[in-house]
Amino acid sequence: MNTVNHAIAPSTDGIVLREMLEADLEAALSLSQAVHWPHRLADWQFSFGLGRGLVAERDGAVVGCALSWNWGPAHATLGLVIVDPKCQGRRIGFRLVQALLAELGERSVLLHATAEGRGLYERLGFVRTGEVRQHQGQAQSAPLVALDAGCRLRPSDHADVDALIELDAAARGMPRATLMRELLEASETVVLDHEGQRRGFAMLRRFGRGLVIGPVVAPDALGAKALIAHLVGVSAGKFVRIDIDFDTGLAEWLEGLGLMRVDGPTEMVRGPVQAPTPGVRRYALVTQALG
Repeated sequence: MNTVNHAIAPSTDGIVLREMLEADLEAALSLSQAVHWPHRLADWQFSFGLGRGLVAERDGAVVGCALSWNWGPAHATLGLVIVDPKCQGRRIGFRLVQALLAELGERSVLLHATAEGRGLYERLGFVRTGEVRQHQGQAQSAPLVALDAGCRLRPSDHADVDALIELDAAARGMPRATLMRELLEASETVVLDHEGQRRGFAMLRRFGRGLVIGPVVAPDALGAKALIAHLVGVSAGKFVRIDIDFDTGLAEWLEGLGLMRVDGPTEMVRGPVQAPTPGVRRYALVTQALG
């Protein structure tokens, strides 16, 4: 994990920004509960272990936090920006994000903004690049999706690791090998195979109120549906969440599987837009924070 080497001097309102420590995760969990986010302590630990963050303190109490994750020398994501509802309206979120951006330098930075936070990010130079749709609910039994000749779904194994890392980088437009290795350890992963060639994959793991599907990478919507339907099917009767790119056209289909839309954050970028490789696409996120 990268660390911040200095604290930021207190402002006139007594807010101090400092490096986020593992000991702050219980306070971060309380902040997320205060704004009705579903994160468990384990979810915070996973995200924190891959990145770094800042907390805002007032009178010794943590009243805000924000995290960032570096993906190689040119890319980063930013998220889990939370301010205690009792302290909102004091530009604490703005200060946290501004401080993280200063550390990220010239990297292209991706984030997913709530409706309330979009104006803040626009003031910091972010521009809209897309929309995300959060779907969740009690998963229903999913009919299998018929694949083209030569294609099949199979469980992943250790021989797939490097290829899936490459597929993720091609679809997301940034290298995330460390994240992918951690996800592969924590997830049930299914691979879309075409005559021995890995063409896509999807992951299922514990998160929040139940299970989450993501990331999902596929060459086309048919492949994405087959991957998602398989994981929904093995999760039937359980609470499942998936965050998709809106323009994938999967929203109505997901609702037919019992996963209803509950939110629609905006994808925003500061700097060059991450360009995916033709022929492969990200259909679902890891999380809104990690991208």
